[in-house]
Amino acid sequence: MSLLAVAVVVAAAGGVYIYNGMQPMKPSDKPVKLTIAPGTGTGGIADLLEDRGLIKNSFLFLSYLKWKTEGGRFQAGTYELTPGVTYDEIIAKLNRGDVVAEEMIRFTIPEGFTVEQMADRLAEQGIADKEAFLNLAKTPAEIHNALLADLPEGNELNYKLEGYLFPETYEMKKGSTEADIVQRMFEETENRLDQIPNFREKLTQRGVDLNELMTVASLVEREVVVDSERALVAGVIYNRLAKGMKLEIDATVQYLLGKPKERLLHSDLRSVDSPYNTYLYEGLPPGPIAAPSLKSIEAALEPKASEYLFYVTKKDGSGEHLFAKMYKEHLKNIEKSKATAK
Repeated sequence: MSLLAVAVVVAAAGGVYIYNGMQPMKPSDKPVKLTIAPGTGTGGIADLLEDRGLIKNSFLFLSYLKWKTEGGRFQAGTYELTPGVTYDEIIAKLNRGDVVAEEMIRFTIPEGFTVEQMADRLAEQGIADKEAFLNLAKTPAEIHNALLADLPEGNELNYKLEGYLFPETYEMKKGSTEADIVQRMFEETENRLDQIPNFREKLTQRGVDLNELMTVASLVEREVVVDSERALVAGVIYNRLAKGMKLEIDATVQYLLGKPKERLLHSDLRSVDSPYNTYLYEGLPPGPIAAPSLKSIEAALEPKASEYLFYVTKKDGSGEHLFAKMYKEHLKNIEKSKATAK
């Protein structure tokens, strides 16, 4: 056989080898997952594709990438590919970053929840360990956020992050730790505060620090049902503080009792000796008693001016209040409220 004939045979054989090597793998219905780490080069990606049985030859795949001027836009992540895909289908998927959607957890924290209620709910849903969550709320050593500098130190606080884990519906990666969850919720509070126009300027004008504001907001949250009354009740709280009157807010006693009682007795109001008990101590509690909504925060920031010093909940089921300037008028309102009970 002549040298020319040999060359033709060799070239033909090489062409067949290359052609066969570039053909898709045998089709399969079983998808294959592969994870491309950030910084992985095209050579590493080609080897990974071959190891996972998605291409026949990594060298031929690399050669194809160079010929097509591809590979520079591949994105890291976890992909799901089915054996039988072509080179072009693989390239398109990696260019799009068409990664597998991560498994997520979803949970909702209602407005007015305490950190203990949050911990109970997350534990019931199998999302977080109750004690680990509460420990972070009490001593947030693993939490990092500039807002922490605004929070007071002291043993009087039941939980340092009480009132600062924003009530919202969250979606997070499955496997998120308690620290991840607390961090995310704390950051959401900062985000919401930042959305209030001129927040820091208004805080200075109000003459309170962040902890005092959030404490007032938490009282409003636990006391008020009707949105239109939030700013008015906030104003009553500030009025009583200005006159040196005890706030005498039932919600602070409910907070100390742990499990809320449908009806507080007179003995309950003075049964727990704590700085959170506004029937025993003047001024605000050491910190918030619940997670306030944005509406309650805004009400505490910009309360409605009035001369009211008292309010009582109507017992007609409306959730509204009767307001009074003088104690004598307040007593009459209490009787009016009882008269409307259903």
